[in-house]
Amino acid sequence: MQSQCTWTSSDMLKPYSLRTFTSTLHSFSKHFCINTPTRTQIKRATRCPSLMANLSSVSTQKDAVLEQNVSTQSGNRPVEVAKRLEKFKTTIFTQMSMLAIKHGAINLGQGFPNFDGPEFVKEAAIQAINDGKNQYARGFGIPEFNAAIAARFKKDTGLVVDPEKEVTVTSGCTEAIAATILGLINPGDEVILFAPFYDSYEATLSMAGAKIKCITLRPPDFAIPINELKSTISKNTRAILMNTPHNPTGKMFTREELDIIASLCIENDVLVFSDEVYDKLAFEMDHISIASLPGMFERTVTMNSLGKTFSLTGWKIGWAIAPPHLTWGVRQAHSFLTFATSTPMQWAATAALNAPDSYYVELKKDYMAKKAILVEGLTAVGFKVFPSSGTYFVVVDHTPFGLENDIEFCEYLIKEVGVVAIPTSVFYLNPEEGKNLVRFTFCKDEGTLRSAVERMKEKLKKK
Repeated sequence: MQSQCTWTSSDMLKPYSLRTFTSTLHSFSKHFCINTPTRTQIKRATRCPSLMANLSSVSTQKDAVLEQNVSTQSGNRPVEVAKRLEKFKTTIFTQMSMLAIKHGAINLGQGFPNFDGPEFVKEAAIQAINDGKNQYARGFGIPEFNAAIAARFKKDTGLVVDPEKEVTVTSGCTEAIAATILGLINPGDEVILFAPFYDSYEATLSMAGAKIKCITLRPPDFAIPINELKSTISKNTRAILMNTPHNPTGKMFTREELDIIASLCIENDVLVFSDEVYDKLAFEMDHISIASLPGMFERTVTMNSLGKTFSLTGWKIGWAIAPPHLTWGVRQAHSFLTFATSTPMQWAATAALNAPDSYYVELKKDYMAKKAILVEGLTAVGFKVFPSSGTYFVVVDHTPFGLENDIEFCEYLIKEVGVVAIPTSVFYLNPEEGKNLVRFTFCKDEGTLRSAVERMKEKLKKK
């Protein structure tokens, strides 16, 4: 399996020169409490990923330094990590958020709102706590929440599911992804991903020992290359892991694309793991759950969460919906990952899912206004902005501004302009494919978005 790009992944050295990499890493080291590695160390690191892990310990806060730089108290011993995870460093979201704090930059990188969720949901959580609903919940979810999930799924897809046998509550969608993969994928199983992809996908598949095959979605429309998909999927394929609406591109899989995926999965007896956390943030077309297509519910795990729709990302409330024969594996893994999810938050999430349709109408209206501010602003600044039909992300081409790659551009944007974006090369198996693209988020209040745009208009110039 190929390595995913990180700040210090040896793969990053392939498309970029040693001199460029040394300069970039030295620049980053000034932000963090680490020493810049020598040229000899970098050469050695390209042949030794574990050494590269040692060189990439980063932090801007004293506590984080104490946690990561444990070697100072243990005789300069190298950090230890299992081989299946040694290629994965500190997540890009953590790194960029720390840089934002360091430089006082406006964070349009990490996808968390800078505004709070609805009062009626927070009040329901407080009420549950005050009512003493604070002990372990039933492992796969409190009955009321499972029923609310099933009711919402029926309303959205027309499918009737058994809340007791086909719904599993998890600690966020990330855990639903992990439980699904660890519960249903065996070492050596082949799994197809669409790049760019949410970074936990590859890491979790690595923990499961899966063999990854990747199909790249390319701008401007990030359409699925159908012929490539047909030649990639086979009787050896165990599952396709997909995400629609799609992070980071904002693409929504069309009905035609979903029909083709479905027919290929049925023909080759392939499972689908469908991450649909942005289903209520669909702007230009209606969201379609692939489980709702003929013959697909029996082979699909649909994963979702509360955080994106209700601006409560810190609660980490998610779920997986699947037929009983697949739910068994998901629940087995879930039982030994977290066992149960926060009890009072499940009661509050029940209230959230029972919200009237008007909530979702206003949510979409609000985000469409935010999206317009950012897209119009980025276009005026000089970016090539690609269409975003869903999520709260926009991907742009940064090359008009003359920086060599996405990481250098994002570093410049933070230090010199005071705005944070996410380099997309970390979302590809081959980072070269994402080096011209960066991702911005518009899940911020309108004032923050306008301030970020003004900073870029003032300080970011084409070259």
